[in-house]
Amino acid sequence: MLQAILVDDESLSLQLLKKKLANVGGVEVIGAFSNVESVLQEIKNLDFQVAFLDIEMAGISGLELAEIILDRNSNIHIVFITAYRDYAIQAFELDSLDYLLKPVMESRLEKTIARLKMQVEKEIKEQQLQEKSAPSSIKVICFNEFRVYAGDELVKWKTAKAKELFAFFIMHLHTYVNRDTIIDLLWPDYDYKKAKIQLHTNLSYLRKSLESMGYKQALTFSNQSYSLTMDYFYCDAMEMERIIDDHSKIDEDNIAEMEKIIPLYIGDYMEKNSFEWAYSKAQVLKDKWLQQLQKMTDYYTESNEYDKKRQCLHMILKYNPYSEHVLQQLMIHYIEEGNRVDAIQLYQDFVALLYQDLGIEPGIATKRLYESIQNAGGILT
Repeated sequence: MLQAILVDDESLSLQLLKKKLANVGGVEVIGAFSNVESVLQEIKNLDFQVAFLDIEMAGISGLELAEIILDRNSNIHIVFITAYRDYAIQAFELDSLDYLLKPVMESRLEKTIARLKMQVEKEIKEQQLQEKSAPSSIKVICFNEFRVYAGDELVKWKTAKAKELFAFFIMHLHTYVNRDTIIDLLWPDYDYKKAKIQLHTNLSYLRKSLESMGYKQALTFSNQSYSLTMDYFYCDAMEMERIIDDHSKIDEDNIAEMEKIIPLYIGDYMEKNSFEWAYSKAQVLKDKWLQQLQKMTDYYTESNEYDKKRQCLHMILKYNPYSEHVLQQLMIHYIEEGNRVDAIQLYQDFVALLYQDLGIEPGIATKRLYESIQNAGGILT
């Protein structure tokens, strides 16, 4: 039998629901509350699987109360109760979430309870399977396109927004972000009330996905803010930042470690996802990576490792294609290798790119370098 609590600030509605649940059977009501304050005081002492919550209540709404309950135990199933058949109904008719329209009909209540029982039984079986198997290693890829792997399997998300929410929390790992800030960034064109429902729905999906990956209670809610706490997983962007931050100066003792950042950067941070909220982070990481590659180029110059120097310069120019400083370095490098043809071709390709993309010509210093190579086969100093 399912244990449940009921919360409705209308005493008559509360008693009617309690009576109808008794008539239908399958649910034991262990607490019925007509004010939210009582729920908040007693909730830590109650053991239940289901919460029937009225949406429209004075003070804290049913939606806000659901956040608090799910923060304490994300396995709780929320059944919302509303007197209005509006857009919220469609939002709640999803997965483990359900709704009841006032006045509550026993026939509809039977369907809700049957559905809840099936869901609880399914979760018990899944939990048993998880306990028997070893936890999957989690790998989070942020460069180029945001992807998550559990072991060798690509994680599939219930909705695109659940995936985006996880990406957002990964970017703000271990940091509380205000709920309204999340809404403004992820649902900027939505009416606030609709956006709030979308947030709650996708948070529910995200919690279940995290639990399937072995992270229970990873999402926490406090002072109208959410935070994701996760440890013991791999993230390419975090790994790159760790390596760079650990070595302010490049030398022969750490160059092998530094070289690991080159293959990590396979594209800009979450580039293909086009998350506007990630653009500033993407630029910061790109600049950080390019600056480190320039330091590596300088190191390879001093250590006479010319192949690696050339590879670094090509990589920098790939992600910073309008940099005349890098172009000049690479042209000079080709001349030092005796490769005049490639130096000239590199310049001509650069001129075409500047004209096509920006409608401009190279600077005077770059033109003079090209002329010296073309006319004398050397370098103008």
